Order: sequence, then C-alpha cells, then structure tokens
Amino acid sequence: MKKRYIALFLTAILILTLFSGCTSSDNQNNSTTTTGIAVKEADNSTFKLSYTQSDSLDPFKAKTQNNQVLASLVFESLFDLDENFEPSANIATGYAFTNSKTLKIDINPQLKFSDGKSLSPEDVVFSIHAAKKSPAYGSGLSCIGSAEAQGSCVIIHLNYPNPNAVNLLTFPIASIKDDKDGFPVGSGRYSYKNSGGKVVLKANTQNGFDPYITTITLVNIAASDSIDNAVNIGNISYAFRDMSSDTSKRLSCAKKAVAMNNLIFIGINHAGETTSNTHIRRAISLAADRQIIAESAYSGYASPATSTFHPDFKSIGSINLFSKTADTATAKQSIIQSTFSGKKLSISILVDTNENKISCANLLKTQLEAAGFRVKIDKKSVKEYRTRIKNNNYDLYIGEIKLSDDMSLYPFFDTKGGAKFGINFKQIKCDDIYKEYLSGKSELGQFILAFNEEMPYIPLVYKKGMICYSKALKGDMQGYYGNFFSNIDSWNFIS
Repeated sequence: MKKRYIALFLTAILILTLFSGCTSSDNQNNSTTTTGIAVKEADNSTFKLSYTQSDSLDPFKAKTQNNQVLASLVFESLFDLDENFEPSANIATGYAFTNSKTLKIDINPQLKFSDGKSLSPEDVVFSIHAAKKSPAYGSGLSCIGSAEAQGSCVIIHLNYPNPNAVNLLTFPIASIKDDKDGFPVGSGRYSYKNSGGKVVLKANTQNGFDPYITTITLVNIAASDSIDNAVNIGNISYAFRDMSSDTSKRLSCAKKAVAMNNLIFIGINHAGETTSNTHIRRAISLAADRQIIAESAYSGYASPATSTFHPDFKSIGSINLFSKTADTATAKQSIIQSTFSGKKLSISILVDTNENKISCANLLKTQLEAAGFRVKIDKKSVKEYRTRIKNNNYDLYIGEIKLSDDMSLYPFFDTKGGAKFGINFKQIKCDDIYKEYLSGKSELGQFILAFNEEMPYIPLVYKKGMICYSKALKGDMQGYYGNFFSNIDSWNFIS
C-alpha cells in the first residue's frame, strides 16, 4: 500500500512539472494538453438533475420516473440495447440458450462496484429477483421465472420459450449490500454520495470514465409541471419526459425525440354487434391514418405502427403489415365483404381524459366516417374508462401499453395480460400461433398472416419520449431511451 502512495505522489509531481510549461495556446477543446497528456477541466457546479427526495434511490424500490432515470447513471445492466433494440454485452460477456427455456449468462469476474467490492454472480441473481418484484421493471419480466449462480455464470430459467429474452436483461445490477451511508451501490459511471447532508452524484473513475462533470447536483423536484418549468429556466440541466401529456408545447429548452416501446392501439370488443366481424375490424384498421395520428395527435412524437412490432426493432420490425396512410377504398371493400354492407354502421370510441388520446379519437372518428361508419366519441373519467373496459362495455377504445424490450405480445394474448380486454380467445387462433412462433414450432410469417386475418386489436402508433436539456449544455446529445446519458463524459458548460 505504501508503494502505491509513493507512486501516486511521484506521478502528481510529474504532472505538475509538465503543467508548469504550458502556455495559453495549449488549452483547446476544454482540456489542458501537455506532451502526450490531456486532462479535462472539471465542471462541478452547473449540471443539475431533478430527483424525488421522498422516493427511494434503490432502483428496485423507486416509484418515480425521476429516480428511475437517475438509476441509469449509477447502475449498469447485463446488456444494453441500441436504438434498434439490438442487445450488446455490458456486465455480461456473452450468453447462450442451453434449451428453449434456459439462458446461460457469462459474467466478467474482474468487474467491481463503485465501492471497490467485486461484482459477483450472486449480486446478479439478487438483482434479477429484486427487479422481478420492482414497480419499475417487474411488469416486463413475467417471462423470467428464476435465476441461480453457477461458477462465474448465471443461469436464468424462463417461464416460456422466448428467443428475445436477452433483451429483457437491461435492468440495473446492484450490490447485495448498501454502502456505509446506506446508499445502494452499482458499477455505473456515478455513485450516490453524501455532501454536507445533501445527496449528490460523484463520478466513478475507477474503470476509466473521464467526464468533465465529476459532480452532479440533485434538486428535489417531484411534480411533472415543475420539472418542465425547471428545465425551461435552467434550474435543472436535463430531464427525460415520457410524453404522458403533450409537454412539447410547454418546453422552450433544447429537445430530442427518443423512441419508446409504448404502443397506442385500438382495443376491440369482439362481442360487439359490429366489431365481432373480422371484415369490420380490418376495415377499421385500413381506414386509420397512422401518419396523421402520429403527426397531429402526438405532435410528431410518435411513429406509425406498420407492424405488430416496433418499426425500429431490427429483427422483425421491418415487416410492413399496415399502411402508414389511410386506405379508405380498401376499407370500403372490406365492409362490403361483411354482413353489414348497406346498413348503418354505428360505432363508439371510448377514451379517457388524456389530451393525446382525445385528439387521436377525434382524428379516428373523421377517418372512419370517410369509410362509411357513424362514429360517437365516448369520453369518460380515467376510473370509469377502466371500469368499462374491464366490463366489455364499449365498441372500441383508445389504449396505451408499454411493451417489454423483447417485444412480447403476451399482454394481448395471455388471459392475465394487461391488454387482453375484449379479445375472444375461443374464436381467434393467432394467439396460439404466436406462442408456437416463440417456441420455434411455426414461422413468424404464419403469425403475421393470422393476425391480419383476425385483427384482434389494431396497432396505431408507437409513442416517442423526449430528452430536454439546457441550451447552454455543450456536447453532442446522443442519449436514447434506456441509455439517457450515453455520452455524458463529453457534456460540459465550459465556455
């Protein structure tokens, strides 16, 4: 240990000696350059993030978006997903399916947490089980049954076959034990620290992370509107907004749209007099102009759903099942093929008080009327909206669901799924074909054809989120959903 301190002391003397010879022309690109050595200037007083003081900083207990976003700075995951939902190894070094329901994950034995303790497979197992119970990650991890440590590996047992299960392994990996101050510990770029009784984030430089911003101030701002105002006036430097309401019109800061896996869809009552007919359901889909809905109802913060999967999902999202624009002529042909040709087609659209959904319903009303429907919009409180959906008391409803990163459609096709309402599982086959596709017993194309034939629900658009940040912040903003701070090491306010 004494040798290490002597070496550090000699290194410091060498660096000071080198700096003494620098001139003003050596200081370029916000760094001090010497002969072969570049040291970034610290920028420790300007960058501020909002957090919710009353909420937990434990990533598996945090309930607010505020604190969940912070987790991506403090904790690393087994795998990262890029903007095409393609996984790349992070804490993990690789993976393999030993059978259709067992996933073996290799862990780098050299990795350490920010407190210097080794990151073990037992920590990973702890994190998997904690994530399954958490408000932030639990709903998307129903595929994962259990996990166990095996040497330097972790064995994950799946509840059902899922070829994209590795995409789910993007939740935080935390140490089993908190640090001496009671803060949860990760292996990420920053760590929670106590600074004069206040919580800050300090850069974790032990793995070569070299940012300008080595200290991040946390500001207690819980209310959504207050966060929008704070980033507008510069009280905080950066925020992620999930566009649960149309905040884009209220924000005057710098903005960047980011893809999310939040699907806006038309839920259909299969027991309805008209909506039980598959030709009518296809006519509704054909009449919908997804491009206009994305641009108008969601102010451009949405992408048309041209498939049952996200269009950015590289593996299978490129399949075009639905047109971006309305095909009114073909919709009319589909009505002719139904038993309702020549009759008055009255239909209602149930919607809650969300302004984006109301706008979506109004646009859809116009589009359906152009195809020959008579449409009524049924706007209800959120409580009554949910009650009526559960009781199948509607024709159509405008719904939203966040799909998991493996693009699982189980929320629609499982009898316990969060978006199963209205679907008659006794009359459709595409749910069984989907499960056969996951297990390798049928091709994806067979599911797509069955879905198009039966149209159990109608995908409309995938909502986008927004990264908003101070106009004074320098650096190329490369953040995206799930990796909001991807190149934070280059961000600074240095003039």
